[in-house]
Amino acid sequence: MSQSTSITRTRAGSFGEWYASGAPWVWLTGGAVALSGLLVVGLLTLIAIRGLGHFWPAPLVEAVYVQPDEEPYPLIAQLGYSETVSAARLQSAGIKVSGDAEFYERRLVKVANRDIYGADFRYLLDDWIQERTTPEDLSVFERLEWGDLYGYLVQVSEQGTPVDTDDLWAEFQARQNRARDLYHDIERIQEGAIGAINYELEQLRLRERRMELNDGATDNALAKIERERETLDAKYAELQQALQSLNDQIGRDSITVRAQNGQTVTVPLAEVVRGYRPNAMGLFAKIRFYFAKIWEFVSDEPREANTEGGVFPAIFGTVMMVMLMSVFVTPFGVVAALYMREYAKQGVVTRIIRIAVNNLAGVPSIVYGVFGLGFFVYALGGSIDELFFPAALPSPTFGTGGIFWASLTLALLTLPVVIVSTEEGLARIPRSLREASLALGATKAETLWKIVLPMSSPAMMTGLILAIARAAGEVAPLMLVGVVKLAPSLPLDGNFPFLHLDRKFMHLGFHIYDVGFQSPNVEAARPLVYATALLLVLVIVILNLAAVRIRNRLRERYRALEH
Repeated sequence: MSQSTSITRTRAGSFGEWYASGAPWVWLTGGAVALSGLLVVGLLTLIAIRGLGHFWPAPLVEAVYVQPDEEPYPLIAQLGYSETVSAARLQSAGIKVSGDAEFYERRLVKVANRDIYGADFRYLLDDWIQERTTPEDLSVFERLEWGDLYGYLVQVSEQGTPVDTDDLWAEFQARQNRARDLYHDIERIQEGAIGAINYELEQLRLRERRMELNDGATDNALAKIERERETLDAKYAELQQALQSLNDQIGRDSITVRAQNGQTVTVPLAEVVRGYRPNAMGLFAKIRFYFAKIWEFVSDEPREANTEGGVFPAIFGTVMMVMLMSVFVTPFGVVAALYMREYAKQGVVTRIIRIAVNNLAGVPSIVYGVFGLGFFVYALGGSIDELFFPAALPSPTFGTGGIFWASLTLALLTLPVVIVSTEEGLARIPRSLREASLALGATKAETLWKIVLPMSSPAMMTGLILAIARAAGEVAPLMLVGVVKLAPSLPLDGNFPFLHLDRKFMHLGFHIYDVGFQSPNVEAARPLVYATALLLVLVIVILNLAAVRIRNRLRERYRALEH
């Protein structure tokens, strides 16, 4: 009995010692971290599969759709996912079902040809899609408007005259490559040379208007402006002639495609982005096409209400806004933390300010957006327009949303994070280092600049990392202070002063919102929401990794001073 009691007490003691050592909490924390990591990896994997799978060339199926008591009709489509629905749900939607089955498989199919059928996607019962085949000559033509076109290529024409050729598809590809090159030449002229001339003409108009407002519109000055305008008009006329010549060349070729119902559609090659035959592609051809589509997604401009094309302007706007925000928030946050920790008298007022700063981190972001709209845009921007841009009025320059005000608003939103992180870093610097520096004859300012701030720089970078992670994903305040659905030009270009802080911009977060909730083509937009969300995560990760690398280098550099 005594031996059993001794063993029990030993086990109880061992458990008590194990519990008192804190090991259970270590295991619990480790398990929570591992579970969180698995959840993050699972979420990113789901987003990647749903988003990146959109760019793979799915096969085209030719079939016959047979409905009870109705005439069968031909079908050309890409088959999507299927779901199980009840017979009662189908009957409530007006679909007649035969038999006693309680559930049916309903499949989402992309029939494209929006200009013919009115919608890209339809839900069809899987059992009614019969006689499925995958002919190799079935083609997909991506267009600038009206989405994809499915069907058989039956004719290539030049100036309305059919081209006599033995290989119709090779003839189409050769002429499509020529049309694509011409389209890029037209785009370069429109966005490059003509865009620069329009910008210079607008600057001349503003200069003339400023002269009139300042009573400096002398005959000589006006004559000089008129000569410059005539020179620009002459260049513009030359470019217009070159542009017209290119448009005539690109508009000569067209193709004729036979759709599923036998109807033929004639499309100018100027409106065709690319054409391909997914059923005739081998594995390597599909991989090459897949990466070409991904490159188009990250490097091209959007089209078709943001459901086609790329998101490069949104990537550019997101990165540029975050960089501007970092430039604004870092010095203000560091100076504020430095004052509160090193100069301000530690009393009731300082504690209240510190509590207020901590509470600001919990204010909803839309409140910052309203403040940015009222104070930055209307108050400061309106005053700037009246003082420095009266010639442009009543059209606002800085008195409307732009990337400058958006960056300032997000800098204000993330300022508490940088202040708190910097102040914690300053508090960790040993007092002995300050005293040693002062004892060697350094002033307080020199001690802070050469000893304290360099050693606390890793903490500053930590605050900046957190600020970047939050600012890059914010959407609500940006909707009020500068972000738009489609920006006509980037904030950075070749026109002086090169960086145009007054321009509106696109943002990946707002792009996700717009495509997911405002797009009229819901099914076409759904995979792009996943792809853009994955891209936003990657942009944030890259920005954070760059900041983490800088922080680690700073930490290694000043680690010796801590010891």
